[in-house]
Amino acid sequence: MQRLTLSALLATFLCAAADRQILFPKDAKPIGPYSPGIRAGDTVYVSGQGSRDQKTGQHPAAFGDQVAKTLDNIRMVLQSGGLGLQNAVYCQVYLDDFQNYDVTAQVLRKYFKKDPPAGAILGIAAMPGGAHVEITCTATVNAKERKAVWPAKVPRRGAVFSPGMLVRERLYVSGQVANNTSGDMGAQTREALENVGRVLKAAGLDYPHMVFVNPYLVGHEGANLFNKTYATFFEFGNTPARATIYVTNLPQKARIQFTGVAVRDLKKRKAVRPANMQPSPTASPCVFAGETFYCSAKSGFVPGGGIQTPDVEGQLKQTMRNLLDGLEEAGLTWKDVVATNVYLDDLADFEKMNKGYGTYFTRAPPTRTTLQQVPTLGAARTAGGPGKYPTLEQISLIAVKP
Repeated sequence: MQRLTLSALLATFLCAAADRQILFPKDAKPIGPYSPGIRAGDTVYVSGQGSRDQKTGQHPAAFGDQVAKTLDNIRMVLQSGGLGLQNAVYCQVYLDDFQNYDVTAQVLRKYFKKDPPAGAILGIAAMPGGAHVEITCTATVNAKERKAVWPAKVPRRGAVFSPGMLVRERLYVSGQVANNTSGDMGAQTREALENVGRVLKAAGLDYPHMVFVNPYLVGHEGANLFNKTYATFFEFGNTPARATIYVTNLPQKARIQFTGVAVRDLKKRKAVRPANMQPSPTASPCVFAGETFYCSAKSGFVPGGGIQTPDVEGQLKQTMRNLLDGLEEAGLTWKDVVATNVYLDDLADFEKMNKGYGTYFTRAPPTRTTLQQVPTLGAARTAGGPGKYPTLEQISLIAVKP
């Protein structure tokens, strides 16, 4: 696979806007068309990092060392921009074996001893590069502006992440699950969202301040109860952007977990909906938080006509068209995108995805996190027929208005 060279990256950097900086450590070797890190204004986005040593190409043998090396790789990206892990405001951790949760938590506590960032730990099926752990982070340029948010009666001892992290106008909410994870999907959805509400309240905010929500679900059973309950927490047609992702495991054996981002000033929150997309009780296509633009995860559906192509190349093309509709409605283009999340049905499609994805970002590509969230559909991948083919990929994005 062709790798990004330092000279090519320097060329793209010279073309970048004055308020945008590509973070590219000298030893970094991306395995796809993405930048290791991007600073956009006062916020830094770091691509999902694995445990591969950038010089030797090897992964540590012990899993705890793999987590430590992954965090070291994130620190390396941040240090290339003059920052460190103390600047992190949100970190998302992916494990392909959830039995490694406790070891992962121990290492995270060692690296984030005081006022840890907000974050979540998820179980997924697979990740690129032979890694068994992948971590992506968002950071702020000024670490002194970080403010950990703790609702009343939430214990701090042993916590891996702060429940929320407030940075100027933005609140990052850690993964919240139900207090009783044995209830049905409707009950778990309500309790988990109520816990999100407690974090919001502790920061002086409420549900209308949410601009983006990630619901993570284990299994499809009860999905209708999830959506029905979820819709009661938000205003129809003005809901947050959303990326609903199925995973293999969640903490406390929960069926659902929510993470999210909120903006303090409601005047800086604006939902954006292209004309070809109907208002929804569960998700706005995109939402502005000031100059930052959060877009819901899109798949290869043709609006009103379902998924028409059975292969990942065709679906990816339509997905990017759907995302572009949101960008264009907001007066943005691909060059304004700073971060994407790519979810694949089968990691075997990684190279095909890279080839198609790279055609949209020929200069300074955004940061990216790529993973296979659940076991592959297998033979069912081509079932259904035109308009009813299964989803083989999804992509969500963040853009910043120049």
